[in-house]
Amino acid sequence: MSAKRWGVGALLAMAAAGAVAGIVFWGGFNTAMEATNSMAFCISCHEMKDNVYQEYTKSPHYRNASGVRAICSDCHVPKEWGPKLWRKIQASNELYHHLRGSIDTPEKFEAKRAELAEHVWATMIANDSHECRNCHSWDAMDHQKQTPRGAEKMQAGQKEGKTCIECHKGIAHALPKRDD
Repeated sequence: MSAKRWGVGALLAMAAAGAVAGIVFWGGFNTAMEATNSMAFCISCHEMKDNVYQEYTKSPHYRNASGVRAICSDCHVPKEWGPKLWRKIQASNELYHHLRGSIDTPEKFEAKRAELAEHVWATMIANDSHECRNCHSWDAMDHQKQTPRGAEKMQAGQKEGKTCIECHKGIAHALPKRDD
């Protein structure tokens, strides 16, 4: 076999090995990204399980007449790949605080609740409550099935161009205590 032919074969073998390695890496990376979207992962640390998860189980996003349940990632993680990756990178700050112990007791968590909530609300306002709109849409709302006050508020919010979180803070988690 000539050296030239051997070189082409080696290049093809390396390209094939690289493609296989890339597919395996991509599959593993994607699997890990999806695994971190599960409810089990979200409540695997006691800060979430003992605090916000307990509130969520009493909310309409957990139990409701239609039987539809939203999990943490439905509200806190974008579905699109690029924004999802960016959110996962941001979540590394949450892991830092978990490891640091800055929210590891109910008292510490409550002390940071307002700051944590403000951050989530700012993100939701900035993206026009994108994650809410994955399930809820103005066009799909039947105002006849809403309470009169609810229908009036929803229609006013739509006319004013409000985003979901501007009116629905505290829908799944307790609002921070105010220092008034």
